[in-house]
Amino acid sequence: MSPSPQNPLIVQSDRSVLLEVENPDYAAARDELARFAELVKSPEHVHTYRITPLSLWNAAAAGLKSDEMIEGLRRYSKYDLPDNLVTDVRDYVQRYGRVKLEKVDGALLLTSADETLLVEVLHQPKIAPMILERVGANALRIVDHERGRLKQQMIKIGWPVEDLAGYVEGTAFAFRLRQETAAGLPFHVRDYQRQSGEVFHAGGGPRGGSGVIVLPCGAGKTIVGMSVMEKVAARTLIIATNTVAVRQWISELLDKTDIDADAVGEYTGEKKEIRPITVTTYQCLTYHKRRSDGDGDLAGFPHLRVFDSENWGLIVYDEVHLLPAPIFRVTADIQARRRLGLTATLVREDGREDDVFSLIGPKKFDVPWKELEQQGWIAEAVCNEVRLPMTPEYRMQYAMADTRNKYRVAAENPLKLEATEKLINRHRNDRVLVIGQYLDQLDLLAQHFRAPLITGKMPNREREQLFEAFRRGDVTLLIVSKVANFSIDLPDANVAIQVSGAYGSRQEEAQRLGRILRPKSDGSQARFYTLVTRDTRDQDFAANRQLFLTEQGYSYFIYDDPDNLPSED
Repeated sequence: MSPSPQNPLIVQSDRSVLLEVENPDYAAARDELARFAELVKSPEHVHTYRITPLSLWNAAAAGLKSDEMIEGLRRYSKYDLPDNLVTDVRDYVQRYGRVKLEKVDGALLLTSADETLLVEVLHQPKIAPMILERVGANALRIVDHERGRLKQQMIKIGWPVEDLAGYVEGTAFAFRLRQETAAGLPFHVRDYQRQSGEVFHAGGGPRGGSGVIVLPCGAGKTIVGMSVMEKVAARTLIIATNTVAVRQWISELLDKTDIDADAVGEYTGEKKEIRPITVTTYQCLTYHKRRSDGDGDLAGFPHLRVFDSENWGLIVYDEVHLLPAPIFRVTADIQARRRLGLTATLVREDGREDDVFSLIGPKKFDVPWKELEQQGWIAEAVCNEVRLPMTPEYRMQYAMADTRNKYRVAAENPLKLEATEKLINRHRNDRVLVIGQYLDQLDLLAQHFRAPLITGKMPNREREQLFEAFRRGDVTLLIVSKVANFSIDLPDANVAIQVSGAYGSRQEEAQRLGRILRPKSDGSQARFYTLVTRDTRDQDFAANRQLFLTEQGYSYFIYDDPDNLPSED
């Protein structure tokens, strides 16, 4: 297609792309860009994307060709594409796969048809110690245990490695997914779940076995994990976000597979079971008796021995975008084991997306949230931001706060209580979660509404009892801290009110929206509200969190008062 002034994109030579929101082709262009570009900002009228090397390499690893990307840009561009951008896209995409890791006669080799490129690698100070010898013109023999760190260093110099060195099989452990759950309900793997598992596994060959599956919260990432486990048929270590998530994994495994209960172990602060299928938490594995600098000596982390406690054939990293530094370190040492990352977003707040790419693997499969919504697999959601003023006295308190405390002062604006009450009254017949960051604020809300408050201090047993009461409908309002961000299965929750968040975290926005995206039995919409203090750091951070919603295709409506929201009818 030729460029046209009626098209929605302006593609610029610095690899930024501007997208007009009001254009009739906005949604189609947005979905095209999401395959290989990153959203940078999303104000009302024009959204800005950036095409980066990593976004192109993830797209290439998922099978997208450079010509497809360029054609997608041309299809929606107002003007001719800048020549340098076309060249850059082709250049970066062709870099993926130019360098490969392979096993030949038991030796780990870094190979390339480009002899000069290998000379460049040989002269990299941080890579040279990992190289044992040159093997002919087109291969370098690598120290076996440096497989992960080599990939980390290679991506830093602009050459992502395609890892085809294969994997150990691990100790065999076969099982089958049920066609009927243990509870007697019909069960089948959905098409997109099956497809994502097949793409990851790749028939058991070296092109499969490591990578990340990106699916919305509520789309059944656990089912994808179990589908992959069935294909691998080996002992598996699963790492989840918290003890509640661990027990949900175990419950799902026992409900939807023929695995015996005594073959599934929980390794948490409360239990230390190592079984053929073992489920643990990042927090447990990174427990340290004294304060750690995160990337320091791993000897002080006693529970990391779990990685070596069995001959694992697969390691599943649930919510892989939260991977802590010590787990990166140990993952670099276990590159011969299959590694599956599951997440709703590849965004990391610490900027270590390239480490996920190198050590867990590139993106293998994703499905746009709105596509699954249209198919009925996740609930339709409406996202609203309510911008609130401050009283003159409170505004003076904000003005006098130092830079470090300004966000908290704005986030705890007392007028949020009144706004929350209006929203709760508006949804008095719904299942409502009020979610926040600061415990003092949440305590106040819990006392005001006489509602249960769930925080990290609450014992897991009490937490699970409250979640179960919410599922039954005995409790219809829960006040929850960030412990509810992850892996909480509350299928009937249909309203979330966010009163404060973790600064500008797009990760958190994904997880909080995900709490209400399970399909509703009556087909009703989910409602997501964010309460923001106008003209403050609270509003600035909300704008960054909003990027995630825009990326996934959600409309984001802004109001000045809960009373101004449109009627639910």
